[in-house]
Amino acid sequence: MIIRLILCVAGIILLNMAGCLCQLNVCGQAPFNTKIVGGQSVTTGSWPWQASIQLIGGSHFCGGSLINKDWVLSAAHCFQSYGASSIAVSLGRQTLTGSNPDAITKTVSQVITHSSYNSNTENNDIALVRLSSSVTFTNYIRPVCLAASGSTLDAGAKTWITGWGKLHAGDSSLPNTLQEVQIPIVNNTDCNKAYGIITSNMLCAGFTSGGKDSCQGDSGGPMVYKNDSLWIQSGIVSFGKSCAAAGFPGVYTRVSQYQSWINNYISSDQPGFVQISATGGSSNLHHYLPHTLFIFSLYLFL
Repeated sequence: MIIRLILCVAGIILLNMAGCLCQLNVCGQAPFNTKIVGGQSVTTGSWPWQASIQLIGGSHFCGGSLINKDWVLSAAHCFQSYGASSIAVSLGRQTLTGSNPDAITKTVSQVITHSSYNSNTENNDIALVRLSSSVTFTNYIRPVCLAASGSTLDAGAKTWITGWGKLHAGDSSLPNTLQEVQIPIVNNTDCNKAYGIITSNMLCAGFTSGGKDSCQGDSGGPMVYKNDSLWIQSGIVSFGKSCAAAGFPGVYTRVSQYQSWINNYISSDQPGFVQISATGGSSNLHHYLPHTLFIFSLYLFL
């Protein structure tokens, strides 16, 4: 423990950057994840940062992602009606009900939504949830790395979305088992032709023909991109028109826009930020220390 602390301090001094190597040593690793296709139920431990945000008593209403031992990243729109005292966060969970021997549930001490969140346009749809006590990392509960400032994901780059959201628009219930789907990035210019409100704080993903998407219940959950064995969260499930509608990709909060905002609130054990530059077929990465009514109906993915 002493040796690791010394190495972290040395890294800070030599590189003169915020944070330390400790968090980068653990973030973005999923030992049980060998998936290469999407649109299916996941196996236990595939996405160890996935969080279920629930009302006290166990009712799931939003997703989130563990980013260090004390904090979960989610969407601001999830918390317009619920405060810290009324919610809990479950981690290491594969199913919403039934046996989850690797799962834990924590109460919440604080919810921070972005001060410039706009519920009319969903701009700055990001929130931090502070757990009431720290979690211990296991193979089933681990933090995800976050896309650092300046990261880019070009159209066609393949990303993964996970959550317990509805399988189809209009479904009356949520799936019991955590779902995963792989969808490509859509450039903001094309996405804005569909919505007219897309900002640089957002990114879009989906298929022109529809069919695969996030949906109600997935809100706040992670969009992740894989480079070699490292998983990096690039987006947060935010909103869309219906679910998987042709011509309307899902819209996600662009995580890389909020590195400074996140680090302003997490003063110690800061998340592992990784800068990525990804195209449809290749990528590079570098480690860094540290809905008003629209002209059509938009759906927040609560």
